[in-house]
Amino acid sequence: MSAQPQQHASPGTAETIASFMAAISIFASCIAVASRPGRLIPFALLLALIAAAIGGRGSRLAAWAIAIGSVCFVVGMAVAVITDNPIF
Repeated sequence: MSAQPQQHASPGTAETIASFMAAISIFASCIAVASRPGRLIPFALLLALIAAAIGGRGSRLAAWAIAIGSVCFVVGMAVAVITDNPIF
């Protein structure tokens, strides 16, 4: 029998940055529910979309960031309208 050496693919710098971008996007989306969702959530969703485009091992986290950002957008806008807080 001959064994083939396995290639250990170390995570690249871009994948690590994409994971951090997705985590920052989730944090910003959750914060934006309480304060000015019209300003923060579009940038949080942009970060999540860029993280999803980079892909790699953090692609599931980026998908969750997009989903959480979308839900936080709807909830944040509803909370802002109900409580008469500024949207922008």
